[in-house]
Amino acid sequence: MKPSTNRMLTRIKAVYMFIHEKGTVSTQQLVDEFGITPRTVQRDLNVLAFNELVQSPTKGKWTTTQKKVRLTS
Repeated sequence: MKPSTNRMLTRIKAVYMFIHEKGTVSTQQLVDEFGITPRTVQRDLNVLAFNELVQSPTKGKWTTTQKKVRLTS
C-alpha cells in the first residue's frame, strides 16, 4: 500500500473515532481538530458516509451510525 493511502486510511479512522467519542460534531470541529482543509474533511466524511458509518442529521453536523464496526490497528 502506498504511504499516502496508508495516511489517508489512518486519518479516516481517526476522524471516525473522534466523531464516535464526541457524539455529534461539526465539520469545522473536524477541520480544527485534525488541521486539514474543509475539502479533505468532506472527502473523508464521504468515504465514511458511503460505508454507512456516519450520517449528517443536520447540515454541517455529523454523528456515527449504529452499524457495527471492528477497529484494528
